[in-house]
Amino acid sequence: SYLMSSQRLTWNKPPVNVLVIRKIRDESLVGPFKELCRFLVEEKQMMVYVERRVADDASLSMDETFGSIRNQLCTFREGYDDISDCVDLIICLGGDGTLLYASSLFQGSVPPVMAFHLGSLGFLTPFKFESYKTEVAKVFEGNAAITLRSRLKVKVVKDMLQRTGQESYGREPQQQEHNGLPHGHTSSEAGKVTLQLQVLNEVVVDRGPSSYLSNVDLYLDGRLITSVQGDGVIVSTPTGSTAYAAAAGASMIHPNVPAIMVTPICPHSLSFRPIVVPAGVELMITLSPDARNTAWVSFDGRKRQEIQHGDCIKITTSCYPVPSICCHDLVYDWFESLAQCLHWNVRKRQARLADISDSSDTEN
Repeated sequence: SYLMSSQRLTWNKPPVNVLVIRKIRDESLVGPFKELCRFLVEEKQMMVYVERRVADDASLSMDETFGSIRNQLCTFREGYDDISDCVDLIICLGGDGTLLYASSLFQGSVPPVMAFHLGSLGFLTPFKFESYKTEVAKVFEGNAAITLRSRLKVKVVKDMLQRTGQESYGREPQQQEHNGLPHGHTSSEAGKVTLQLQVLNEVVVDRGPSSYLSNVDLYLDGRLITSVQGDGVIVSTPTGSTAYAAAAGASMIHPNVPAIMVTPICPHSLSFRPIVVPAGVELMITLSPDARNTAWVSFDGRKRQEIQHGDCIKITTSCYPVPSICCHDLVYDWFESLAQCLHWNVRKRQARLADISDSSDTEN
């Protein structure tokens, strides 16, 4: 129900359903959350969706003055109720984790996200809550710049290399990728896709609890590019470039740059520098045939699982980005975040020299 013209938000029809996501286990957000819900329900006549556990929180259910609002909230449970088709706008209260969580709820197209900075980091949350009424009103009018944050589509394929004649247990036909091959044959898609996810920050492959180096092979569009020997590898979006990848030594990339970043974690080869590849490629990560131990993979810090010999992880740019509403504009917001959150290039200025004529230290 919205259009993207020249990176501006334009509503086809006025927004009606708003999903409010708040960081849980943070008591300081109860006040702002109640205030925002009251404003949306009473003043703006919106249908407000919240997670069941948020609505059932003692701080809300005990508050009698909030009862009439609470009764009008639509609740859902993650993993049970699919709300992806009925939400026009998402409002996040909290830190960057709330935006990652919002992204995980929408595995297809994502409504525009407006994120208020009430958490500890706030790289992805440009809005200050003090002026929420005017800011939300502006967004409802369609008066906002937007940046499309690309996501990664990630598939985990199990038992990819099956020996001919080997039994394949527990395989359901609908999970099989249809390529006309019987189970026993070796094929890049012979295994079953056990998981497909949209990831906003990064996919991390690491050595898990093992004390050995991890050994994984990295393919790009079907060709072996290199092996990664070390603690692991991070495959991230530009949005994720300021998260774990930045800590592992990657460049920070503006979210409007179409790219996928590959950053080794503590590589044993000292010449393994982080690389940036074009957004359209397909990356594949497998355990190296001679790897001594398995590897582990996680997606935006969730759904961690073990990767064994014969499994593979396929990663490419998703066709479903996260449209984030900017506070000022997409360039300024990002540089302000760099300065505020990471103190990027913040240092005391060099003092000016008093005597301008003596410009060189080496002159006598």
